[in-house]
Amino acid sequence: MKGVILAGGTGSRLHPLTRITNKHLLPIYDRPMINYAIEALVSAGIVEIMLVTGGTHAGEFLRLLGNGHEFGIERLSYAYQEKAGGIAEALRLAERFVADERCVVLLADNVFERSIKPCVEAFGKQKLGARVVLSKETDQVHLRNLGVAQFDGNRRIERIVEKPEKPPSEYAVTGIYFYDDQVWRALPVLEPSGRGELEITDVNNWYLAKGLMEYDVLDGFWGDAGESIDAYYAVNDFVRAHGSNKGS
Repeated sequence: MKGVILAGGTGSRLHPLTRITNKHLLPIYDRPMINYAIEALVSAGIVEIMLVTGGTHAGEFLRLLGNGHEFGIERLSYAYQEKAGGIAEALRLAERFVADERCVVLLADNVFERSIKPCVEAFGKQKLGARVVLSKETDQVHLRNLGVAQFDGNRRIERIVEKPEKPPSEYAVTGIYFYDDQVWRALPVLEPSGRGELEITDVNNWYLAKGLMEYDVLDGFWGDAGESIDAYYAVNDFVRAHGSNKGS
């Protein structure tokens, strides 16, 4: 299984901090934000990783990470996204790197209290399809800004609703996605959303329509440090007090 870390985007929600660097290079407690994504994958046994980034600060990742060996990565590749086109569009850049293997895709601004290793192991046992990781969120206002799982009567996800006015559950979809090689057939048939981007939710709903989606509910804290300035500092405060990527 290979890892794909998505670290692009304009970082507009963290302006003015991102006027001088990519948001994923901003500090979270005592390390750059990108380090937490790398640690999450490497500690879960994913040691072949592609980093997808873009913008004027892309070269800073190479300066920070080099060949990745210092961070436990055996093979680190880079891809450059020439313009903002959405998470799914960024994932397309990793097709030749992943090839016919499975992959775990991680948004680099997502930080987790608990290790994702159980999720990686569960996907390794899954015969085919995709897998998402959910986190319980009781704040209805916050849920309206997230992708939210809608369940059927058997507690299987039947649909993921992006930024719902009326959230269908309290389970938000986090920024970890697992895909088999069918994802490369799903991406070309996507239509741009209203904001002109290829959305990862549409990829997940493509798998759901085929009955090929499983999920895990991850315990502990989950924060999207790129969501807003307030969220960025909330993640910072949590990591400083409690740490991240902790095993059981």
